[in-house]
Amino acid sequence: MNISIIIPNYNGEQLLKKNLPKIYDAVSEYKNGRVEIIIPDDPSIDKSSEVINGFINSIVDKNIIGKTISNRNVAKSGFGMNVNRGASIATGDVLILLNSDVHPHKKFLEPLLKHFEKPDIFAVGCLDESIEENGEVVYRGRGIGKFKKGFLSHNKGDIDQSNTLWVSGGSGAFRKSVWDRLGGFDTIYDPFYWEDIDLSYQAQKAGFKTVFESKSIVTHEHEQGIVKTQYTELYVKRISYRNQFIFIWKNVTDVSLLIFHIFWLPYHFLKALKDKDWAFYVGFYLALLKLPRIMLTRSSIHMRAVRSDLEIVRSIQK
Repeated sequence: MNISIIIPNYNGEQLLKKNLPKIYDAVSEYKNGRVEIIIPDDPSIDKSSEVINGFINSIVDKNIIGKTISNRNVAKSGFGMNVNRGASIATGDVLILLNSDVHPHKKFLEPLLKHFEKPDIFAVGCLDESIEENGEVVYRGRGIGKFKKGFLSHNKGDIDQSNTLWVSGGSGAFRKSVWDRLGGFDTIYDPFYWEDIDLSYQAQKAGFKTVFESKSIVTHEHEQGIVKTQYTELYVKRISYRNQFIFIWKNVTDVSLLIFHIFWLPYHFLKALKDKDWAFYVGFYLALLKLPRIMLTRSSIHMRAVRSDLEIVRSIQK
């Protein structure tokens, strides 16, 4: 089985210096197919390109190929778009997505790839050894969710079970053929957040499965990541609200859930007014601007669907 590891980068010079050798070391023992390490680079202003090219030129293993694809257009930047660029030049059967602030442990590949022997598996999530701001280690990687007050509420699930509502775009593996069929990450969510939940959800509605593998471990140093260091808290909040709206308007086709969404909107608007949470209003307005594009994709999702929204979420609530 050939694999393509995609590491999207934006101003991650120091993270790449630290983590690329660890990634190389973790995949160097894989002999069951070809390994591509692809580093798509958004318009970085640091020395990322030098680090990337230096890493690619240093590869000596004949089983490992290094690739990069560079974007210099700021208007076409963002996490989803950057990952999609990497996927467009990938030739592997499985795409493994790793954030630049992530490095895998040795032996993480075998348990991850074993799941793809089953044809209905779309994606497999890794156990995320998350290093928090205070140095605390929290184990993540399995997601659960439920529809609550008109929105999809998603949370960290217990890691002793294998089902998951979504597979993280920062530490997960995806079947390339299904990725291509679904169109990869929807760039409507750019610059970040919800694109991996969206894609996993679409796959499940189409009849595929997403699972969690606790034996495939990665270390994730969140506080050094791009979102934490490059964007303000207010900006992140606006985008988070916007993408919550986009997800519901784009994906939910159960009539009862759409009615509940509309029913709960006055409550959310009044609560935001009471809390002076102006980011909520901005997020709603930004989502409205995307409505024509959202409506264009709803019909294709509905045509592919073989499972209902309630069926998907009710199966993964613990």
